[in-house]
Amino acid sequence: MQGLFQKSICFAKNRKALSPEISVVIPCLNEARTIGICVEKARKALDAEGLAGEVIVADNGSSDGSEAMAEAAGARVVRVEESGYGSAIRGGVMASAGSFIIVGDGDDSYNFLEINPFIGQWKAGKEFVMGNRFAGGIEPDAMPFLHRYLGNPVLSFIGRLFFRNGFGDFHCGMRGFTRQAFDAMKLSTGGMEFASEMVVKATLLRLKTAEVPVRLYRDGRGRPPHLNTWTDGWRHLRFLLLFSPRWLFFYPGLILIFLGLLFSSILLRSVLPFQNLKLDVHTLLYSSAILLAGVQLISFYLLSQAFARREGLLIRSGLGLGWFRLERGLFVALCLLIAGLYLSFSALQIWKSLHFGPLNPQVVLRKVIPAVTCILMAFQVLTFSFFMSFLQLKKMP
Repeated sequence: MQGLFQKSICFAKNRKALSPEISVVIPCLNEARTIGICVEKARKALDAEGLAGEVIVADNGSSDGSEAMAEAAGARVVRVEESGYGSAIRGGVMASAGSFIIVGDGDDSYNFLEINPFIGQWKAGKEFVMGNRFAGGIEPDAMPFLHRYLGNPVLSFIGRLFFRNGFGDFHCGMRGFTRQAFDAMKLSTGGMEFASEMVVKATLLRLKTAEVPVRLYRDGRGRPPHLNTWTDGWRHLRFLLLFSPRWLFFYPGLILIFLGLLFSSILLRSVLPFQNLKLDVHTLLYSSAILLAGVQLISFYLLSQAFARREGLLIRSGLGLGWFRLERGLFVALCLLIAGLYLSFSALQIWKSLHFGPLNPQVVLRKVIPAVTCILMAFQVLTFSFFMSFLQLKKMP
């Protein structure tokens, strides 16, 4: 029995010693012309560093013999049934065993012999290492004109603006991350927006990050790319907006409320001259509509915060909601309703003084428009308050 126990300990030690430190994961869909080259380069880079490593090719339904090419070059092929760039990477990473994972495309547009900077940053304690093609250089014809000068720069700028990180290239196909970081990110998207999701969640989790220059080479696939410029660009932008309720709802709502209050306060008193025009009650009506839209956006922002907190989607806290109580919301709604009814009664008195005859629109609408605005806002606050209270109910265990 003791001998068997000793053998088990030795086996465990040997297994631990053979466990790879680095896993290189390459998503693949019909990359027969280049996948073998990528695998060979990755293996040479790991051998040159003297690291225990593995190369995994996450095949996403290839029909051109890519799997055989990858296996012949020394990779372990993992078949991922769920289609999509993000699904392939996630499947490959989940099948890997390394403490640090490096991901790169299988079309030979990234040189896997140049993964040393990623490994160096990992050894220095970084949890997420992003490549930057604009810092490392882009070969002629390696990136389409629209992607190079419009799509990538604009989306990366929006990402930096929304999430306040310093990444210069959100969509670089080569990046590295620790096993713990990957598990913490809980990535869920399946398409090309997976690239943005990883950067956003690394930022929200406050991981130790770094960025290294990466050179982009002209790919050798000999077929049209899987990337769809406009569709995938929209999916990236949509993801950035959905993960930033401040920019989607809060800031636009504040702007609309400010503009609505500003113009309404002026137009309630008198006509507003503007060049050769005179802005009157018609503009006041639009100002009130802008104000209502702003209030609606702010309520959506607060509800999205509450929903994200309830579902565990909120990684970084937004505006605190501890101040909210149903009773406070109902009190505000009641005050708005009373104000609206009072203004309506005042307008009715004006009409009565004229024996219910013809009215001067410039006079009576300065009562009616704010009255209707207050009544509608009261119903907005009322429904918001009940829905917010519903979202704040504790879940059953």
